Amino acid sequence: MKIPIIFPILLIILMFAIHYLFYSRVIKRVHVCPKTLFVLKGLVGLNFVGIIGYMLARYAISVPDWLYFIFSLSFAVVLAFVMIGIMYEVLHLLQAKLPFDEQKRKFFKRSSDMGILALGGAYLGAGVYEGQKEPMVVNIKLDQKLFNKPYRIVQISDMHIGGLIDSNFVEKAVERINALQADFVTITGDLTDAHIDSIKKAVDHLAHIQSRFGTYYVVGNHEYFHGFEDTVAYIKTLGITVLENNSQVIGDSNNRFNIAGLYDYFGYRKGEYAPNIARVQAKVDKNLPTLLLMHQPKQIEMLESFKPNLMLSGHTHGGQIFPFQYLVKLQQPYLKGLYNISNKEAIYVNSGIGFWGPKMRLGSAAEITLIEWS
Repeated sequence: MKIPIIFPILLIILMFAIHYLFYSRVIKRVHVCPKTLFVLKGLVGLNFVGIIGYMLARYAISVPDWLYFIFSLSFAVVLAFVMIGIMYEVLHLLQAKLPFDEQKRKFFKRSSDMGILALGGAYLGAGVYEGQKEPMVVNIKLDQKLFNKPYRIVQISDMHIGGLIDSNFVEKAVERINALQADFVTITGDLTDAHIDSIKKAVDHLAHIQSRFGTYYVVGNHEYFHGFEDTVAYIKTLGITVLENNSQVIGDSNNRFNIAGLYDYFGYRKGEYAPNIARVQAKVDKNLPTLLLMHQPKQIEMLESFKPNLMLSGHTHGGQIFPFQYLVKLQQPYLKGLYNISNKEAIYVNSGIGFWGPKMRLGSAAEITLIEWS
């Protein structure tokens, strides 16, 4: 599959375009002292070097963890470039319309330029700071009057093991999951973000997840990028049930239910391992409640007559970094949290235990979800 090669190339081209636009549209027009201007020019150039370093470390060479972290921050800086660039263009248009004399206009421009740069720095700092925080436990109670006794479901999603999500991160996550004493654990995709051969030490910790009925996993789009078959085969050796357009019945004797799982939408693009609703429907016991795992919330649109009682998804990261949640909403019908579609139908979208790209979050905390489903 060509995506692992094409994607880094396209990403570098995009990063170059953003750096060039930021330099030409902002740096060359700001009213700051020569020393500050020299520092800003150096920052733009150095940050693009960091982007190249990150891509090499991600796909080609091995570097120390501290250096990989520094390289990853270059993407956080790019986000600040984008935000500063948008605000600068808006203020530039405003400055042209204000009825100021030339002296006041220069003062306003110099003040607004410095203010925008300071705000951009604060945006970057806040995002990086929030990104270092431990995942929070989100407690959800969903009473659909299906069972005599609630089931305790722990859901994690979008761990993206590989790169900065290392063995230590996974080990700590497993410890926190086990402390919640779940009846069963669900993993709703994007578990890995590298070929399984390079991350086995980290992935192996998942074998230690403890619950009454086991751990159930569906793939996300990122598993398709790094050796899909190898990843799925290895996850199965850890005692984790991989739901591949399949369903099985679990639970206590008098409170049984279906737990089903779909392949990800990306299977359509790959041409194999695509979601198949008809196959899942044929597998479920229609006399029992149904829990459906699917990576992307928008997969709800393909269910048609299939109406699971509870659906668990991830993929969106809750937007991860403000204001990108608004872009996510253009593609996904649900962003994060619990959505009650009817009295007997709901979907919960997990904002992700890990992250993609820079270790940065703003407006969307990393989470482990504990759902009491009754």
